[in-house]
Amino acid sequence: MWSQLEPTGPHLSYLVVTVFLLAYAIFSVSIRNRLHLSEPPLATIFGILVGPKGIGLLTPYKWGLDDSVVHEVTRVIAGIQCFSIGLELPERYFVDKLKDICIFLGPVMAFGWLVCGLLIMIIFETHFVTALVISACLTPTDPVLAASVLSNSQFSTRVPKRIRDLLAAESGCNDGVSFPFLYIGLCILTRSTVSGVFGRWFIVTILYQCGLGTVLGLGVGHFFNRVYKFSHERQMMGKASYLAFYLLLAVFSIGLASTLGVDDFLVTFCAGLGFSHGGNSPTADTRLPVIIDLMLNSTLFVFFGAMVPWSSFAHLDSITPLRLLTALVLILLFRRIPVVLSLYKLKFLPHVLTTTEALFCGHFGPIGVGALFLATEARARLETDSSLPLPHPPPKGLPIEAQRTVTLVWPIICFMVFGSTIVHGLSTLAISIGGHFSRKKGERAPLIGAEREGLHGMVFDGEGEISEEQDEEHFRRYV
Repeated sequence: MWSQLEPTGPHLSYLVVTVFLLAYAIFSVSIRNRLHLSEPPLATIFGILVGPKGIGLLTPYKWGLDDSVVHEVTRVIAGIQCFSIGLELPERYFVDKLKDICIFLGPVMAFGWLVCGLLIMIIFETHFVTALVISACLTPTDPVLAASVLSNSQFSTRVPKRIRDLLAAESGCNDGVSFPFLYIGLCILTRSTVSGVFGRWFIVTILYQCGLGTVLGLGVGHFFNRVYKFSHERQMMGKASYLAFYLLLAVFSIGLASTLGVDDFLVTFCAGLGFSHGGNSPTADTRLPVIIDLMLNSTLFVFFGAMVPWSSFAHLDSITPLRLLTALVLILLFRRIPVVLSLYKLKFLPHVLTTTEALFCGHFGPIGVGALFLATEARARLETDSSLPLPHPPPKGLPIEAQRTVTLVWPIICFMVFGSTIVHGLSTLAISIGGHFSRKKGERAPLIGAEREGLHGMVFDGEGEISEEQDEEHFRRYV
């Protein structure tokens, strides 16, 4: 009888991961709308509990899941999420909100990159170029974590739509825009002359990867938009094919970008923008982001929880738990909040109307799947000068600083992703509880799940948001 049991890695994965997904699906409305919790922190904690540090049901590294697999899985999931965000943005969004987007993709990202680099250099006692490579992985706002909080929940309706769209647009394209920040450090580590560094960075990264990637993504999106409309107008496509078409186009864009060696995330994001051009109302009810959040993203975070390199967080080079925790706190405090507040005060952000909105935009810059991809991408470029990292670091034969970068980047990024997932994933609950206790006693709604009005200090501008009359109705209903 016992010989019939086959608890192999894949079999246990099917069992354990679906336990979480089924439990979350059954109670998803209560978890999202009453407890104000999103999938990533819950999935990560579940992964830790069932992983090697918990009951040991999920042990991915023992099953042969190496870093090259992690690299490709994070590439696909982050790419699909970028494509999804491109689809969801309003038409002509980048024309109408170009100044805000450029500010977030330029000064805000550059400031965060330099501040994180300085903090990492000081705290982990490393070379500044190594610190810049690591900080480049922390620079982008993660589209997976952003989507899990800013969409498909009651809390999201309490944030003005222009703020949700702004943060979604930033998260959708700044994973791709982070490539120049990453590759400038990599070029310095691997090229000995200034002309060699600048030539490779400008020609390969800026012109080829980013420039061609943007044009290619828009072209792919527009082409398939026309193909889709041609088929739909002639009723050649069944409704069941809508969702499959979305997913297949996203994966096709990732495959095309990675094969050509251009910027994966810019290609997928721009493909989503291009495909949504002119509107695609017949596919509006497929709810692609909901399915992605529940299936792909949650599965990844379960495995991330099981793969967190706890042993690397102590006594590896200059890494210690205290240094990691100090770096996490300082990075979350100073990576975005000061620069966003300053730019708001200087009136460089015309669609951020209040200090509360500026604080929210500054705080809400989660570090997640994109950072994991960039960390393995940095390792791959240093280890093999390709997109394929070695199964496990550190390699031998690299220059000292390059080898130290390979050693430090993965544990530091994993800890920052873990900390950001918990902090940003629970921030909606903290904001709701804080808003509850900030009201006068007679004005308080029930503590959990009854808040319907907009967040205090944010301006709702009639873009499908809650009106004052609706606000009063909700107030009468729930107090």
